[in-house]
Amino acid sequence: MQVKECIVSAPGKAILHGEHAVVHGKVALAVSLNLRTYLWLKPSSTGKVGINLPNIDTFISWDLSELKQLLHDSCAKTKEVKQLDAELIKRLREFIGVTNGNLDTRTMATLSFLYMYLSLFGSGDLPSLTVTVWSELPTGAGLGSSAAFSVCLASALLSASGAIPTPLKDWDITARWSQEHMELINSWAFQGEMIIHGNPSGVDNAVGTWGGMLRFLSGKIIPLSRVPLLRILLTNTKVPRSTKVLVAGVKDKMNKFPSIMYPVLESVDAISCTCEKTLSDMTSEPITGEHYNVLEELIDINQHHLNVMGVGHTALDTLCSVTLARGLHSKLTGAGGGGCGITLLRPETDCLVIQNTIQDLQSFGFDCWETSIGGPGVQQHSPHSVKEEILEVLNLY
Repeated sequence: MQVKECIVSAPGKAILHGEHAVVHGKVALAVSLNLRTYLWLKPSSTGKVGINLPNIDTFISWDLSELKQLLHDSCAKTKEVKQLDAELIKRLREFIGVTNGNLDTRTMATLSFLYMYLSLFGSGDLPSLTVTVWSELPTGAGLGSSAAFSVCLASALLSASGAIPTPLKDWDITARWSQEHMELINSWAFQGEMIIHGNPSGVDNAVGTWGGMLRFLSGKIIPLSRVPLLRILLTNTKVPRSTKVLVAGVKDKMNKFPSIMYPVLESVDAISCTCEKTLSDMTSEPITGEHYNVLEELIDINQHHLNVMGVGHTALDTLCSVTLARGLHSKLTGAGGGGCGITLLRPETDCLVIQNTIQDLQSFGFDCWETSIGGPGVQQHSPHSVKEEILEVLNLY
């Protein structure tokens, strides 16, 4: 079977408001982050299947004859997503040498790729191909890097297998799939996330698929049709943290001080809803400074609430104080306890202010990017639409 070459990309994600409160039935707003993961699928005639992950120095290939031996009778009866194929996962774990303690990024990315490849192509001839994936997202920072990887894999392999059409026409530079096809991409990406994380919420892969902003409440994910593109600084404090420990700590506080903590969660819920309304207003009326005033106040209030919950950190306090000294407003994004924070940039914010702020943050050992939130989800690219430096990296392998 011969497949067509394609280039796809998917965004990372950030939580705008609702961290931790969402675990207790409150609204969270997740937004796409315009730091993207790119995948280039190339057909080959080598009789091999390969995956190249230059971000983590991983370059592996297998003979098609090896992979065919892993298939069993129930493989790929349909392109529709059902439950994970436990038998195929078991065979793949043995094939690549996964033990219970061997859950590093390289291993889980490889397992996810091979599972999708064999599931989607296993009912016919396995094609010889190579996928190269490169990301602007740091791994392990709570920015949806694994979900962006899974969304890219799902869209490229579904297209290559013929399960969904290629949306890119000869005259297009980028194109997106229909709602129906994106739902299929999202379902397969969720399978990839289950392989990597075990029990994901589905928020990260949904943001990677649809982009923009999503409202998450009690397990229901609702993409919001129109949101403004907002400029931000994204800062990675590089302080490691355990999401599981932080979530447990918030629960302990709630059990100990219910009359104090439950109103805090109600307030965070109101912050999310107020932010959602403000962003909606910004798409239906002229954007004013007052809109940004509200967004900045909500950021400040939520950051204080997150400190009350016990998920702050001195590094995040430093981020907030450094940016506030420049007239900018910041909050943590994600689990807290370190990790990443976002800083809102107004349209009129001077470039020199931004440059100086980045330098100030870097002096504390933080990584910092100027980027945006609310951009498009998964899309296919012509080579001409991909930044030259990214194309060069993808084309090296």
